[in-house]
Amino acid sequence: MDTESAAPEPLPLAGITVVAVEQAVSAPFATRQLADLGARVIKVERPDGGDFARGYDTAAHGLASHFVWANRGKESIALDLKDPRGLEVLHRLLADADVFVQNLAQGAAARLGIDSAALCARYPRLVAVDVSGYGPEGPYAHKRAYDMLVQCEAGLVSVTGTPERPVKAGIPAADIAAAMYAFSGVLAALLRRGITGRGGRVEVSMLDALAEWMGHPLHHTMHGGEQPVRTGLAHAVIAPYDAYATADGDRVLLSVQNDREWRRLAGQVLERPELAEDPSYATNAARTVNREKTDAVVAEALGRLGADEAIGRLEAAGIACARLNSVAQLAGHPQLAARDRWREVDSPVGPLRALLPPIGLPGGAAPHMGAVPALGEHTGALLRALGMTDAQISDLRRDGVVGVFA
Repeated sequence: MDTESAAPEPLPLAGITVVAVEQAVSAPFATRQLADLGARVIKVERPDGGDFARGYDTAAHGLASHFVWANRGKESIALDLKDPRGLEVLHRLLADADVFVQNLAQGAAARLGIDSAALCARYPRLVAVDVSGYGPEGPYAHKRAYDMLVQCEAGLVSVTGTPERPVKAGIPAADIAAAMYAFSGVLAALLRRGITGRGGRVEVSMLDALAEWMGHPLHHTMHGGEQPVRTGLAHAVIAPYDAYATADGDRVLLSVQNDREWRRLAGQVLERPELAEDPSYATNAARTVNREKTDAVVAEALGRLGADEAIGRLEAAGIACARLNSVAQLAGHPQLAARDRWREVDSPVGPLRALLPPIGLPGGAAPHMGAVPALGEHTGALLRALGMTDAQISDLRRDGVVGVFA
């Protein structure tokens, strides 16, 4: 068989329909992963403004950067779920759906009868996902849970930053952690449904997800008795492992993982081979104790070099290194360009650059990187597909049960 001419394998979630009552980042980012892999994702939004992440900023040519990132490839229907007619439309969508995802405030889905327990009882083949801040029970169940708050509760902020000042992660780490566990939970539940014929509930909380990601400092503290100290860009137990300024104003991060690498660094990069045997530097334990002296000799040597020359010397010596890039430099990263990782997705304001999904499926169809939807853009088409007449749709529109649409 000529594999080069064979038709590509279909996307793994082609034929799967996902309905999501979602907002902000955690649930939308999870369902975007499903859309990228071929699922049809119907995003249910409030008629009065929709997903509030639409209003976070206007940085993406007038659209909100969070929303653009987490919502490509979806269909948007604007429904008032507090009106029984809007809720009935949702149930008509769910009747043919495979997956439901929601991250409403704790208790809101249950009040509407669309929590995972209620939906799985009504639709036995449905995989129903509840994404929450702190889980469905316990003293924090009804506590407001935004990303930075959960970063604090999970201890991430306590291990991030400098010795003088803790800082939050620069990305919504709690939201992303919950999103990726919701995504993988859906995949696992769909696999189980393929065996049993039944869907089932999936529960993910932001705190649980981020607490899992805190595994190293958590186990270090629980079993070693001490919390890892904040070290900025340095490593708590390895030296040298930090970023150092170069002569042209850039910064280069390097990591010496063992004493053999230190000998190469001393001789080939620092041009001070005598440091390889100096008792103050010869072992990682000694270099960690003498971190200030170690950093000083490395900083003095790299400070005489431009970033390109420093990187060249480090790579020639087999020392792990990286440039301390800005976000703009990431957008122009030569590795992403060389691997053709950029595409364009359509949006209400025209084409926008976007990265391919990280999951590669060689030999398969290209990821589905559909347009970023306008609020309620697909409402009319979806209602007509459910069998509603124009007169019925007009009545719903007049009463504010559905939002504006094309």
